Amino acid sequence: MDIRFLGGAREVGRSAILVNDALLLDFGMLTANPPQFPLETPDPEAVVVSHGHLDHVGTIPTLLSGDGRPPIHWTPPTAELARTLARDTLKLHGGSYNCPFTEPDLKRVTQVSETHDYREPFEAAGHEITFYNAGHIPGSAHVLVDDGETRLLYTGDFHIDAASSEANGHADPVVGQRLVAGTTARPDADIVLCESTYSDVDHEPRATVEQRFVESVETTLWDGGTVVVPAFAIGRTQELMLVCAAHDIPCYVDGMGTQVTEMLRQYPSYVRDGEAFRRAISHARFVTGRDGQRKRIVDQKAAIITTSGMLSGGPAMTYIPEIRRNPANKIAMTGYQVEGTPGRDLLETGSAEIDGRVMPVSAQVEQYDFSAHADRDGLFEFLESYRDSPVLINHGDRCEAFAEELRADGIDASAPELGDVVSV
Repeated sequence: MDIRFLGGAREVGRSAILVNDALLLDFGMLTANPPQFPLETPDPEAVVVSHGHLDHVGTIPTLLSGDGRPPIHWTPPTAELARTLARDTLKLHGGSYNCPFTEPDLKRVTQVSETHDYREPFEAAGHEITFYNAGHIPGSAHVLVDDGETRLLYTGDFHIDAASSEANGHADPVVGQRLVAGTTARPDADIVLCESTYSDVDHEPRATVEQRFVESVETTLWDGGTVVVPAFAIGRTQELMLVCAAHDIPCYVDGMGTQVTEMLRQYPSYVRDGEAFRRAISHARFVTGRDGQRKRIVDQKAAIITTSGMLSGGPAMTYIPEIRRNPANKIAMTGYQVEGTPGRDLLETGSAEIDGRVMPVSAQVEQYDFSAHADRDGLFEFLESYRDSPVLINHGDRCEAFAEELRADGIDASAPELGDVVSV
């Protein structure tokens, strides 16, 4: 088996792996200014997609801009999320370098789409493929690729539930994300291609993070303030809706997260608790933005869950200027803030560029780690099942260092570079 790295090697973003010059795993973009795309656009016989985040699906329609029409295989939620993201990219950047595909390309995606559930093997480009729940976002998958001689496990992005902890004298039920259960799949594999996003981070127990967030939001609301909660549209918005519903915190939901939530309600089998998700949707109030609605909401003393998660666009551009002057208000950041984004600037300097103006913020600013990735312990726990198999490390800022740490632990690990071909 030949594994070629067109993106995602020693970096986070633009994941793209070509197997045996025929099967393409993911085809994403690296969000930057300007954005970066895979090293080249191949002409695969088939495409298999791990999950619906921009860094894994953002460039998929480009594969259909020529004469080729490779089938695209993914789970049903991933197919929907990919099209949603592509439509948003076209809306924001269509006709510019920031969007390398066109509306006709996007329409072709629907024509070649083939969906599959977990643990249902299918054929793609002469390989047998099986999806396993990766526990990252709804529809996310580990991808097992079998070419008849070698079995490759491509982890995609994944999350593992922690062991239940004792808190306040009783077992705490919050051991992972409320939205999706952590992965338990460990299919047999001859070689593993593993993400390493948080290879040097130990996440706080999820129950602890959630409790701190809830107490902070409730305190602000009791004091008469408003809490703006910037959140990624896919996964994080729905997770925070579930948290607010579980603790009876009044909340509004705005931005692309409303569309994603509506779509995900069609796939209750892909979330941890379909009934809890339904209750969270009923609990939240969804914002249309019509008739000055957002201006009124900032006085409602509620949590406002809104895109963008890094303050780089979306309805957050309306809410932040409205609440920034009052120290009784709060901005609760809930995701990783990439260097150079307004969210990162706000955390580090207390001010941020919003709609072209640098604005000082007197409102309180806090950050919470609601990560949907496995941390260092989770990565080691997962890879313990593959101690006898070679491991290729990708999708991280310190792939080489993590591979070296794995080797010190007795695991045959390496970190390919962009453009490398690994033959197994």
